[in-house]
Amino acid sequence: MNEEEKHLSESYDRGRLKLEDPSDELLLLLADAGENTFKKDKRINIRLSSHDLIGIQRKAARKGIPYQALISGLIHQYVEGELQETGK
Repeated sequence: MNEEEKHLSESYDRGRLKLEDPSDELLLLLADAGENTFKKDKRINIRLSSHDLIGIQRKAARKGIPYQALISGLIHQYVEGELQETGK
């Protein structure tokens, strides 16, 4: 645990924090966000080198996910700005 997590855990253990059930409104917002995030409504075709495809398939197998899900996740992370471009 990092320092913030330790602080929160200790505060909870000492009774300074109380867990509450999320509101119905928050649950609806989260459900909507999840549905929109994982909705796959478009199909594309791309060509990859055999080397790249095998590499992606190996990495996906190590993570225990389908290789298409890995590719889709990487594209999503890039679009959302979670993957940083290098200065090459």
